[in-house]
Amino acid sequence: MSNTIKPRRLRLEASSICQLRCPSCPNTSKVLQFVIGSGFLKLQDFQNLVDSNPWLAEIELSNYGEIFLNPDLLEIMKYACEHHVVLRADNGVNLNHVREEVLEGLVRYRFGSMTCSLDGASNETYQMYRVGGHFETVIENIRKINHYKQKYRSDYPRLAWQFVVFGHNEHEIPAARKLAHELGMAFRPKLSWDANFSPVRDAEFVKRETGLDAVSRQEFKAKRGVDYARICYQLWLEPQVNWDGKILGCCRNTWGDFGGNAFRDGLLESLNSERMRYAREMLRGKRVARGDIPCTTCDIYLSMRADGSWVTQEELSRGGVRLLHRAVRRARRVLRAYARRK
Repeated sequence: MSNTIKPRRLRLEASSICQLRCPSCPNTSKVLQFVIGSGFLKLQDFQNLVDSNPWLAEIELSNYGEIFLNPDLLEIMKYACEHHVVLRADNGVNLNHVREEVLEGLVRYRFGSMTCSLDGASNETYQMYRVGGHFETVIENIRKINHYKQKYRSDYPRLAWQFVVFGHNEHEIPAARKLAHELGMAFRPKLSWDANFSPVRDAEFVKRETGLDAVSRQEFKAKRGVDYARICYQLWLEPQVNWDGKILGCCRNTWGDFGGNAFRDGLLESLNSERMRYAREMLRGKRVARGDIPCTTCDIYLSMRADGSWVTQEELSRGGVRLLHRAVRRARRVLRAYARRK
């Protein structure tokens, strides 16, 4: 397999700023300030990126910040739609503060899919982790999106309810699933990344209600032999670019960049720099760790190195097939929607 990439899918942070103060988030602890910084993706940078890289088909906009705080978001969505680039926010949005015209724009400009972070089925429970948020505000904004989907006879954006399971909210899993169904949302329980914050209390109840076979990421690793969020494939299939063009490689990286800048130096040149190519070889076990590669200090890489569970060709192929299947499903939905309008 060639170590040079030309991905059709990209991760591009639209905003590294968030108005909530979730206890375990790097935004709250200010860890992001050292490398990622505080800022928004600018419309001009987005336009230049799309124009210079016409093979791009999908761009994920969400990561550590809240995309709806970006003042250019509506125009970014419009430009992407006009240039047949599908936008997604599958990493998650909190959906607490959104202008009405942006909610409508999600539908008008066929935003592909969006995951809403809702860790509870009541305001009291929701606010215990999503500090500063308001449950009913989020639900009302989802209802508005659904209103516009009906108005424009559109299936987009596809909505998902992400429920990070904690000890303080586990009792609301059934109610959250029921409300997600009523709102036309996929329900996706998720294991917490912070084992010390409100750990699960009733493991059997959680497993039964979520269908998960583990209640912590540590238990998941012990049972399956791989990390719960093994995202190293992103360096090949959907690399992460910061709001200011820095190359981060994956969505987990907050502590170092790979040099180069997608806006200033060119996307392909930056994604195929010597350090990025070396990192991809490292993750396959073909190169030793190196101090100037951010992966070197990553817990996932250290775990891979300890047990020899390197990224394999099969793993990369599975990731590519997954993305292909999603593109095929989207194309079928577009054709069905077009047929209904005729």
